[in-house]
Amino acid sequence: MHNDHVYISVVHYPALNKEKKWVCTSFTTLDFHDIARPARTYELAGYYIVQPLEAQQFVIKEQIKYWTEGFGASFNPKRSMAGSLVKVVSSITEMLEKIKEEKGKYPKLIATSAKKYPQTVSYSQMREILNKKDDVYLILLGTGWGMPPELVESCDYILEPILGPGDYNHLSVRNAAAIILDRLFSINRC
Repeated sequence: MHNDHVYISVVHYPALNKEKKWVCTSFTTLDFHDIARPARTYELAGYYIVQPLEAQQFVIKEQIKYWTEGFGASFNPKRSMAGSLVKVVSSITEMLEKIKEEKGKYPKLIATSAKKYPQTVSYSQMREILNKKDDVYLILLGTGWGMPPELVESCDYILEPILGPGDYNHLSVRNAAAIILDRLFSINRC
């Protein structure tokens, strides 16, 4: 895998609601394939779903099993390949420990946000960093109304926001993941 030093994750906790309070958001089954497939296309090491709620974890694990071991694996082998990248964890800490077990070191964290922070880096800067393959990296994608600023600011890097021509800026995590991965790893750069 070309980018086996990079992971992506969807963080359901901590997330913010409209009132800027910490909440746990719900997993949507669309997030499973709509992020796993671009993660596989761009040859990432894995895709983690951070979800502390046991009932939600059960749904995610059943989906993983269906697409990697069950009828789905034989029905659609390409989705099975993508599904094999997906892992569910209870916390960011657990995810970091699992990546360390696999790669021998903790990943550098890359936050995503719809807001610009002082330490924001451009996609071209991040591509250069990732192309060196000197470290392991983890891209954190927020849900709800984004990740708490404390989490974003604690990361090693913060990617610039995805902006359109107007002031509307509220993409689904699935759309954002595909755009971000394409900007960072596409071989067909404009």
